[in-house]
Amino acid sequence: MADSNPFPLAKDELLACYRTMRTIREFEDRLHVDFSRGDIPGFVHLYAGEEATAVGIMSHLGDGDRIASTHRGHGHCIAKGVDVVAMMKEIYGRKGGCGNGKGGSMHIADLSKGMMGANGILGAGAPLVCGAALAAKYRKKNEVAICFVGDGASNQGTFLESLNLAAVWNLPVIFVVENNGYAESTSRDYATAVNSYVDRAAGFGLPGITVDGTDFFAVYEAAGEVIKRAREGGGPSLLECKMVRFHGHFEGDAQTYRAPGEMEDNRANHDCLKIFNTLVTSAGVIDAAELQAIDTTVLVQIDDAVVQAKAAPLPTLADLTTDVYVTY
Repeated sequence: MADSNPFPLAKDELLACYRTMRTIREFEDRLHVDFSRGDIPGFVHLYAGEEATAVGIMSHLGDGDRIASTHRGHGHCIAKGVDVVAMMKEIYGRKGGCGNGKGGSMHIADLSKGMMGANGILGAGAPLVCGAALAAKYRKKNEVAICFVGDGASNQGTFLESLNLAAVWNLPVIFVVENNGYAESTSRDYATAVNSYVDRAAGFGLPGITVDGTDFFAVYEAAGEVIKRAREGGGPSLLECKMVRFHGHFEGDAQTYRAPGEMEDNRANHDCLKIFNTLVTSAGVIDAAELQAIDTTVLVQIDDAVVQAKAAPLPTLADLTTDVYVTY
C-alpha cells in the first residue's frame, strides 16, 4: 500500500463515503427486487447509478444544513444520514417508518438530519430551500440549503423563479440539477434548448459548474467550492451533475425510449461505484478486500432492514387522522 494519498479525503473518510454509496446501491437494488414481487405498496423511483452525486455533495454538509429532495429521493436521504431501517419501514408502509408508514417512498423526511423531504411535485423543493436559506442567513450560523431537481424539473417555473429569488436575496443556496438525460421518458435533447444548465444560471446572475456526476471526486471538489462560497456569504450557485440512472423512471417502466445497448453500456462504463473502486485501489490507498468487506456488511444491513420492515405492524384505522395538522 502506498504511503501517499492523492485524494482530498483521508482513508477512513474514503471508506465511509464508499460505504454510503454502497448502502444506497444495495438499498435500491433490493427495492427493485421486492417491488417486482409485489411486496411494496405504491410507486418507487430508484437512485441506483447516481450515488456519487448525493454522497459527494452531502459529504460537505452537517445536520444543520437543509436539503430538499425529489421523487427519486432515497439516495439523498441515506447520504444525509436518515436511518435506513426507518426508511425501509416507511417504504413498506409500516409503523416506525419516517412517517409512521403513511407517507411512503416519495415523502420520506427527517428534519433532525436536515432532510426536508422527498417530494412528488417536480421542482417544489426549490422555493422551500429558499425559505430554509433565508432562515439560515438570519440565524448567521453559516448553514446552507441544497435543492435537488432532475433535468426535467429544471424546466418548471417554480425552479426558475427560485433561481431569481435566491440571487436577489443573495441566499446561501446551491441548486443541483441531476441530469440523467431523461425527464421520465423524454430525452433532454428533445425538450431543453440549452446544451448546459449552467447557461440557465448565467441568466439569473448565478455562477454555475458542470461536472461528471459519476465521478465522486469531481462532484466532491465542485460541491466543496460552491458550498464554501455560500457559507461565506457569496450567494447561490448552480451545480449540474451529468449522470446515468440504472433503472427506469419508475419501477415497471419498460424503458422503450432507451437506445439498444444503452443500459449495458451504463453499467459497464459509467458505474460510479466501479469508478471510485478503480481510482482508490489503483492509487494504492485502499485495498480491494477492504471494499469487498464493506459490500458484505452492507448486504447484511439491508437484509436486516427488510426483515425489520416486514415484521413491523401496519398503521391502524386510528392512525388515519393523526399527523394531519401541525401542533406547537
